Amino acid sequence: MGENCDHRTPSRVCNGRTAAPPRWGRRVIGGTVAKHIRVTLEIGPKGKKVVAVAPDWPGLERGAKTGEDAIERLRSYIPRYSQVAKLAEMDAEFDALKNVKVVEQYPGKGSTDFWGISFAFSSIDQQATSDDELERELTLMQACWAFFDDVRARVSAEMRQGPRGGGRDRDQIVRHTFVNEQDWAKMIGVLTPDGAMLTAEGLKAHRDAYCHAIRDYHSQGKLAGKMAKWPLRFLIRHTAFHTMDHTWEMEDKDLTT
Repeated sequence: MGENCDHRTPSRVCNGRTAAPPRWGRRVIGGTVAKHIRVTLEIGPKGKKVVAVAPDWPGLERGAKTGEDAIERLRSYIPRYSQVAKLAEMDAEFDALKNVKVVEQYPGKGSTDFWGISFAFSSIDQQATSDDELERELTLMQACWAFFDDVRARVSAEMRQGPRGGGRDRDQIVRHTFVNEQDWAKMIGVLTPDGAMLTAEGLKAHRDAYCHAIRDYHSQGKLAGKMAKWPLRFLIRHTAFHTMDHTWEMEDKDLTT
């Protein structure tokens, strides 16, 4: 599995080079980072599933059958997400957050109930963002990508069998992750050729284009998509979540541990 590097990728060694991002300090959407992790709860229309989302930390969201269980599940993933915060050089502020605080509950969609994944927009997703705030979100999304690359390079090719993912092996998980992201990229005018993301050069080109297009849409005040309109902040966190969900799947099913 090839490594790749982007000059905007969070600080890490790639192909013998270290790329260091600017430090974004303690800014989040709408103000400064509080002393707790803000959490929103997306509640499925039939109440079958609830998703806990940490809107200031793209990629950190977990679903369960109840709000309490979703919050506890999110809490259990905080130590794992700290590795992403470290890659983004935000670990000091993230590790200082000891509690979670529910700041919003909002209705989900049918897919929320079916998959236990966030598919609706909170009011935070729809808030206006400054350029600096957007860069902070992109830095964390890129950190999720970097961690995904690190994990897929070190886990076993064959994965432990189980109900999750239908028994997919590593390469199938990677392809699934890439194919979905390729579809979302079309919402912001990025047309990545099939299979291109399986090469280091093609993956770097895709990710560069993805981030550039998000910045371009943001500068124009545009939403992602022609039919279904996604706030850019939702696109970022959904991309980060999907990346981390399958990163953690590979870690959990790794046969080398």
